[in-house]
Amino acid sequence: MDVFGQALTDQFKHGKADTLHLYTSLGDLEEMPLDLFFRSEEEMPELETYALELCKGKILDIGAGVGSHALALQQKGFEVTANDISEAACEIMRERGVQNILCGNIQQLQLEKYDTLLMLMNGIGVFGKLKGFSGFLERAKGLINEGGQLLFDSSDITYAYEDTVLPKGNYFGEVSYQYEYKGNKGEWFDWLFIDQATLISTAYQAGWTCEILYIDENDQYLARLFLPRSLQY
Repeated sequence: MDVFGQALTDQFKHGKADTLHLYTSLGDLEEMPLDLFFRSEEEMPELETYALELCKGKILDIGAGVGSHALALQQKGFEVTANDISEAACEIMRERGVQNILCGNIQQLQLEKYDTLLMLMNGIGVFGKLKGFSGFLERAKGLINEGGQLLFDSSDITYAYEDTVLPKGNYFGEVSYQYEYKGNKGEWFDWLFIDQATLISTAYQAGWTCEILYIDENDQYLARLFLPRSLQY
């Protein structure tokens, strides 16, 4: 059951929705504000608008949700393709006017080459584990044109372990979540947060150069990765 998609659909069709609860492997119960996904560019934080300014050429928006970033880029005249695994989110994107949509798991889709791979709102979380992100960096070498870039944001979540010890068996930024909406619970899924030092090291080992471009007051940061020309497939 696409619990998240159901909540997004209610928000889109009715302008409001019931509370979307989010259980975490850290032991927390959170509420996910759904209007966050329907923001206009003017309502987005500076980190996101800066990322949109840095986009160039042909763009793939990975984990696009309901398409707010894709719509902003379309309005700027870019050729942008929006991807999301949720069929409900993809249908909302169509109704909102996103022109090019790829629905499905990004790891399983046949993709073209792009000038910018964009993953905002901690979009790299979709890779679940640090190993999954490393695997994507290898695949992404064949997904970008010469001079292309990966743009994404993430954060260091060591603060979540203030009252406990960091896990020893896995990277501390690997968290599991479960959605609950109207009494229905979805499957648990893995989500990745990556601190700057680990990102720089992981990128370097995969042959990418990493730049940290922006850090906000909550330590959320924007990163850009690019390849030496010799490593582009």
